[in-house]
Amino acid sequence: MTEIAVTAGKSNSNNLLRRDIRFLGNILGEVLVHQGGNELLDIVEKIRETSKSLRAVFIPDLHEEFKQLISSLEPEIRHQVIRAFAIYFQLVNIAEQNHRIRRKRDYERSAGEAVQRGSIEASVKELKEHGFTYYEAQEIMEGMSLELVMTAHPTEAKRRAILDIHKRIADDVMQLDNPTLTFREREQLREKLLNEVITLWQTDELRDRKPTVLDEVRNGMYYFHETLFHVLPDVYQELERCLSKYYPEHHWHVPKYLRFGSWIGGDRDGNPSVTAEVTWQTLKMQRKMAVREYQLALAGMFKHLSFSTSIVDVTDELMASIQKDRLQVTLQKTPEWHNEKEPYRIKLSYMTEKLHNVLDESKDGTSERYENARELIADLKIIDRSLRHHYADYVAQTHLSQMIRQVELFGFHTATLDIRQHSQEHEKAMTEILAKMNITSNYAELKEEEKLVLLEQLLNDPRPLTSPYQEYSESTTECLDVYRTIFKAQKEFGTQCITSYLISMTEAGSDILEVMVFAKEVGLFYKDPDGTVVCTLQSVPLFETIDDLHAAPAIMNRLFEMPIYRQSVAAMNDLQEIMLGYSDSNKDGGVVTANWELRVAMKQITATGKKYGVKLKYFHGRGGALGRGGMPLNRSILVQPPETIGGGIKITEQGEVISSRYSLKGIAYRSLEQATSALIKAAINAKLYDENNQQEEEWDEIIAGISETSLTKYQDLVFRDPDFLKFFKESTPLGEVGELNIGSRPSKRKNSDRFEDLRAIPWVFAWTQSRYLFPAWYAAGTSLYNFYQDDEKKLQVLQDMYHNSTFFRSLIDTLQLAIIKADLVIAKEYSGMCSDQEVKDRVFGKIEQEFNLTKEMVLKITGLPEILDDAPALQESIRQRNPYVDPLSYLQVQLLTELRAAREQNRDDALLLREVLLTINGIAAGLRNTG
Repeated sequence: MTEIAVTAGKSNSNNLLRRDIRFLGNILGEVLVHQGGNELLDIVEKIRETSKSLRAVFIPDLHEEFKQLISSLEPEIRHQVIRAFAIYFQLVNIAEQNHRIRRKRDYERSAGEAVQRGSIEASVKELKEHGFTYYEAQEIMEGMSLELVMTAHPTEAKRRAILDIHKRIADDVMQLDNPTLTFREREQLREKLLNEVITLWQTDELRDRKPTVLDEVRNGMYYFHETLFHVLPDVYQELERCLSKYYPEHHWHVPKYLRFGSWIGGDRDGNPSVTAEVTWQTLKMQRKMAVREYQLALAGMFKHLSFSTSIVDVTDELMASIQKDRLQVTLQKTPEWHNEKEPYRIKLSYMTEKLHNVLDESKDGTSERYENARELIADLKIIDRSLRHHYADYVAQTHLSQMIRQVELFGFHTATLDIRQHSQEHEKAMTEILAKMNITSNYAELKEEEKLVLLEQLLNDPRPLTSPYQEYSESTTECLDVYRTIFKAQKEFGTQCITSYLISMTEAGSDILEVMVFAKEVGLFYKDPDGTVVCTLQSVPLFETIDDLHAAPAIMNRLFEMPIYRQSVAAMNDLQEIMLGYSDSNKDGGVVTANWELRVAMKQITATGKKYGVKLKYFHGRGGALGRGGMPLNRSILVQPPETIGGGIKITEQGEVISSRYSLKGIAYRSLEQATSALIKAAINAKLYDENNQQEEEWDEIIAGISETSLTKYQDLVFRDPDFLKFFKESTPLGEVGELNIGSRPSKRKNSDRFEDLRAIPWVFAWTQSRYLFPAWYAAGTSLYNFYQDDEKKLQVLQDMYHNSTFFRSLIDTLQLAIIKADLVIAKEYSGMCSDQEVKDRVFGKIEQEFNLTKEMVLKITGLPEILDDAPALQESIRQRNPYVDPLSYLQVQLLTELRAAREQNRDDALLLREVLLTINGIAAGLRNTG
């Protein structure tokens, strides 16, 4: 791997990227020789060169020769070849991430006063240029909201040990740009990197067991420690700087608009390992993380706050607070600072002790610890005011403001934890409880309206439904324990630690009310005698399938007209959260219909909420893969209908997207900066939005027709072809993906082979691994052509929509990316694993025909000669990656064939399985955005 071609372009910046990849490629080549001899390097180079030649010009004879080369590898060499290509992609990904940071720094260094596109300043400047007054700008700041929610969805294949090595390599590669390094220092740096790559080579990238839920919690916490605790305050500071620049007559303190949440430890849908006890332990781990970060911040501050009363005059407020601490707090873990003339350090001693006591349950309820984050902020502000009193403003701004913002954002809970469970689990528990209370013998069999009437009565009735003297089934007991844990958690960690209870597969209003009845049972919802409703936990419906999206507006309308439900929403600031499932809607209806129906549902639910004075906060369940709604964070914000963003936005961050966005501070900052810029721009668009846009109405009618055709085409194959599921299972690594220990959750909701019970994540992951990318484009070509019908006037309409409709452009650009990443030549190799030749020829034929039609229609609509010609850097990056992914794909097909043949003879081969799993990791790293 000594010759690497990368992104096209003649700029010095791209030359540096080429330099880094060549440098790392050379080091990897040395490692291959060191670990496997020249024979290993020669084989890898031959495979690479042949793969590149096939990509340049496809020659059938060379293709057969290439396949023969792959199949002739001895097991030991084959194993090392797989790892060589897989590790190569890890190194390329590191280089590309570093290059993103470099490009931003280069721009800032050379641009002078110019404002970078997509930056926070660009959006604030646009705000000013559109004539928004200070008060209007302030209103936008107070109204915008973005919560990014980390999930443990099993598509991130990297272990924590691998992430640590990647971080060290990334830091070292950054040093290559340091012009002050001496020749000897560069040699030492190279030697250090060589050792890191050897360590990477000798570290097992596969887990020997499935991670526990708490393992996943620790992995999630990694990103808070490494980047988020430090980067988030920087983003806020930059926004305040820009607002002060363009609105200088006012002091700005931006409200909490950008924050992180988590599902890890709270998502129990289909995961029996997530118990009430695990949720409690998760919250304790998150609190410990926050407290440790604050202790580190105070320790850092200690070095800078050496101000002496011999020279400066501190405030009486500070001295009084120290005196109060001395009376109330016993210093056990932290010695009091010995110099009485350095009061800040004395104050920090007591603050550090009180933080330590936050983790000591024996100190609960005493003045020896901070009971909540507000008390810590109060102490920090006392120090801040005193520093400014003697003109140490710079120190206050640099250290105090940063930490105050951290505590505002992360509190003592680090991230708000969402709870999620399947609607059927609530119905089962409710049926048992109501039967034991002789309220109704079989709640589950009641008609929907009967359920709604009964649940409404129960919410209005102050009497409890359960008794400590009754025995309940294990599942019902666990269901109730979750709510008891939430109540206990809100008391211990603050109400913001858990505020949303998500209901998977919400199909009716009763699914939502059941959660509220359980919340009432433990005190999370209650109605005072004066009629006031108190509610600290919101039922959040998750509408996933196409049918559920159709039903959603009517479901919410029925609930909003119910007085007790409307009062519960009023108790949550007249804000209703709604989650939309991109994965299951796509699996159910295909990419075109899913995206369209999600858009329609949002508009209709928003209109329903407006009728009842309710703001809607949409939670977008996007995955990293194209078939699961994956796209850049800023684009996912801007693509929303302008009228739907008023209540705020939540978006899931999952799979390898988390590590690609948040493992390095520079990348994390740029991602969150672009997201903030997009939020402001979306708010501007919403203010300027014309609801009576006739052209948009005409376009919507056209897209609705396209969606209808797409749905029929998609479901004809996926649901109505009796052999489709057989083809899918046999011509993708679906079963083997489930054996990759990358998540605690099973790949199916039930122990069933039904398509409906297959989770959307392995559905998309398996199609991506086999290079089809089927969920990201199938049925689009037919639906677009059905409108076009070789009519140039209609083509002009589609082209106008592409250039002027944000939604349609995003859809077509997503199709572009899917088409260029898919490879039907290699997918055909996977189809060869289908045991029935007739099924294989027929189903693959349909897929291939639709792929070609989709590509043809996308090129017609965009007017481009080739896919992604309008994004040459991205186009070239994908094209340059493909020759290195291809060998892994051919190896995977061979290994899957051998492994399945062995298993048919009741022989399991651990080495074969390991090699299959290694190819899965390698292809995931090479294609990126796979889950």
